[in-house]
Amino acid sequence: MNLHDDATRLAASSSFIRYTFLMSRSIVLSNGTLAVALDSRGALRDLYYPHVGYEDHVRGHYVHRVGIWVDGRLSYLSEDHAWAITVSCEKDSLQSAIYARNDALQVELTFTDMVYSERPIFMRRVCVKNLADRERTIKLYFAHEYEIYKSHGSDTAYFDPISHSIIHYKGRRVFLMNATLDDEPFQDFATGRMNFQGKEGTHRDAEDGRLSQNPVEHGPADSAIGVYGEYQSGQVRVAHYWIAAGQFIHEAQELNSYIIKKTPEYLVRGAAGMWKDWLGKRDFGDLTEEHSALFFRSLLYMRAHVDQDGGIIASLDSDILQFALDTYAYAWPRDGAYVAQTLIRAGDPIIAKRFLEFCSHTITKEGYFLHKYLPDTSLGSSWHPWWQDGAMQLPIQEDETALVILTAGAYFKATNDVEFLESMYRSIIERAANFLCNYREESGLPKASYDLWERKRGAHTYTSSSVCAALIVASELSAALEKKDNEKRFKEAAEEVRQAILTHLWDEKRSTFANTISKDLDGTIDASSVYGIFSFNILPLDDERLENSWKTTVECLGDNIASGGIARFENDDYYRVGGGSQGNPWIVTTLWYAEYQIARAKSRADLAPVKQLFDWVVRHAQPSGVLSEQQHPETGEQISVAPLAWSHAAYVNAVILYLEKMHSLPAA
Repeated sequence: MNLHDDATRLAASSSFIRYTFLMSRSIVLSNGTLAVALDSRGALRDLYYPHVGYEDHVRGHYVHRVGIWVDGRLSYLSEDHAWAITVSCEKDSLQSAIYARNDALQVELTFTDMVYSERPIFMRRVCVKNLADRERTIKLYFAHEYEIYKSHGSDTAYFDPISHSIIHYKGRRVFLMNATLDDEPFQDFATGRMNFQGKEGTHRDAEDGRLSQNPVEHGPADSAIGVYGEYQSGQVRVAHYWIAAGQFIHEAQELNSYIIKKTPEYLVRGAAGMWKDWLGKRDFGDLTEEHSALFFRSLLYMRAHVDQDGGIIASLDSDILQFALDTYAYAWPRDGAYVAQTLIRAGDPIIAKRFLEFCSHTITKEGYFLHKYLPDTSLGSSWHPWWQDGAMQLPIQEDETALVILTAGAYFKATNDVEFLESMYRSIIERAANFLCNYREESGLPKASYDLWERKRGAHTYTSSSVCAALIVASELSAALEKKDNEKRFKEAAEEVRQAILTHLWDEKRSTFANTISKDLDGTIDASSVYGIFSFNILPLDDERLENSWKTTVECLGDNIASGGIARFENDDYYRVGGGSQGNPWIVTTLWYAEYQIARAKSRADLAPVKQLFDWVVRHAQPSGVLSEQQHPETGEQISVAPLAWSHAAYVNAVILYLEKMHSLPAA
């Protein structure tokens, strides 16, 4: 994944490099319709509705603040670094566990945040504790900034006396905010304007401990609500705050009534129970508590990136928008396929079924997938041209088409769902496999496309290997439906591709498989090349070429990385920092090597290096378990988007493979 030249150019500035370490979310919460991302201060920075990843009505550069007014001082957690804040995630539920303490104010806050599983509701439970040795008035503020429809202006914010709430709306996007303290409704409110005519925002209206109660505002509108209470020394009081989303005002009001009737605490507890049931219980063998906790949290974060209509979003972190002019909030067929296949292995094939249904709406009539998509199945942005060097070309990454077929195969193997296979066969399996068969050179290799890193165009080892594996699976699925002609044709084409890989893509000089062949062989060492040969079974495990290729790759791409891990390829300049290594280490590429070590293990002792790689991943996760795309090669700090669903899928997949292999080997 690569946001291309914009990020590369910007990476040249030191101020940009410093900021990349902050470009992340510390937790994402979702139910497939409403998704919320919180930053390292616990502030709401992204709010997606009615699709996961689309549309973002806060967009990172705005913020929903939480503040405390006490003893004549106002302090917002997102701005005042006197707050010591830890953002974590429950191990067995997609709910936050946030702790904030301000010794100067003598106040302690604990948050439990969640998105309700059944309805588009974001809920915060805030326990407020008075640490002072005297009774005090403590005022809790929730301030809101929206950019509804990702368009600045023309919003309306107003106090709604019918539901006793604040409502923001534009067109068919409505957001209702409400709060209680020990079940008593909020006492104060204001609406106003932000970032307009010198106005900083309505959150500043609370500096004197009172809000103006301005009942309505339009334009770049914002708002705040205040929950006031008296606290004895050491007393804890519980506030509940919620956002209800709808397409009409009456829908949001009905959701508000539902919350009050059921009670906010009922929703919080009910959501926790649902996630615990979904995760189930597992035997983690000799893995540590840290390994298992990250496993469960990775499952939760993968699930949080799945849209109700089947699209699987790469990342809900929007901060990269400020620097690369676009985000990762798209459904890449590749990322989606890896997440879907991992969830199948984890015991949930339903996500893969919905993903394949999504793919049936996005595949072209010619049988290929384009670069990436929005979760409503419309085409996403792209930098791959249709016209290059005076000729038309397909702007595709062919491995994405192959990986969708492989997902269909994994789903059928897990479920034996013949009825669904028949419904998908013509629209995806046959159509895509026909394309893979026909889109080939005389050599047998696939014709030129862009590589999985979205940079080079040619016939790539990884792409070619995925095409070979996909054609084998298409042949097997054809056999299951007694499509004899297709079974034979796809199988023969797969063998032709495999032989072409071994003939044309082995680089004898470097003792590894080449990255690409275009006009000439590109011998750049790329982790995806050897991984493609290994994971798509182009060569058996004991083949000397495979062993030499892994050795060459790991020595080259792991060299001079003090923080550990493996880079993508030689001279990788995407968000590159420092000059001693070939690039920044990636979670995905490092765990590819773990997969290879698992496959080679002949005893449980052989699995020890894999546990060390799991330790490395755990060390580089946030306290909430969020994994980024890349790490700093020297400090290990997270770089680029976080969470990245693919990173979490790579960890879960590797742990499952580890446990399967461990249980298959005799104890020492």
